[in-house]
Amino acid sequence: MTKKEKLKKLKEKMLKADLPLKKGATTLVFGHGNENAEMMFIGEGPGYWEDLKGLPFVGNAGVLLNKLLGLIGIKREEVFITNVVHYRPPNNRDPMPEELEAFGEYLDEMIRIIDPKVIVTLGRFSMAKFIPGVYISAVHGKPHQVKWDGKNILVIPMYHPAASLRNGQILKKEKEDFMRLPKLLEEFGGTKQTSYYTNE
Repeated sequence: MTKKEKLKKLKEKMLKADLPLKKGATTLVFGHGNENAEMMFIGEGPGYWEDLKGLPFVGNAGVLLNKLLGLIGIKREEVFITNVVHYRPPNNRDPMPEELEAFGEYLDEMIRIIDPKVIVTLGRFSMAKFIPGVYISAVHGKPHQVKWDGKNILVIPMYHPAASLRNGQILKKEKEDFMRLPKLLEEFGGTKQTSYYTNE
């Protein structure tokens, strides 16, 4: 079975599942992009436009993400983008622990299928999945070699683009973090270790 077929099967499974947030949402917002991507971006949850279109990061935060990727010569189509929850929380509130847990097994399977070399977390909720107990203000842009599902994955936590849209100082830091991304990938690409977190 190809990666594309596996993702389709996983999406069908999620659509049938009795997942939290489903009743109040318009549609499932799965993941989107290149199934063979070496880089995977994981955000928080769908907003208004994502809920309408069924695609992650298509609102204002998505426009900014596209621009940030463009700064380093990467097209959106070259990466894979998803979230920690796949139905829109009411009024864009933060996801609750039980919601993160319910969607977690599906996100884990998505990561296994994509099998990225690098995961860029966007915001504190996706960061906490791999690097718990830290503040994003202290670790943003810093590479972490994480032991996940028996493999080493390079995780680079970054601010959520929505936070950058609200705060010019955060936007400045996020641009700097993105500009360093190619060099970090070159330097750390699975060789240097900065910290470990085992999620098994």
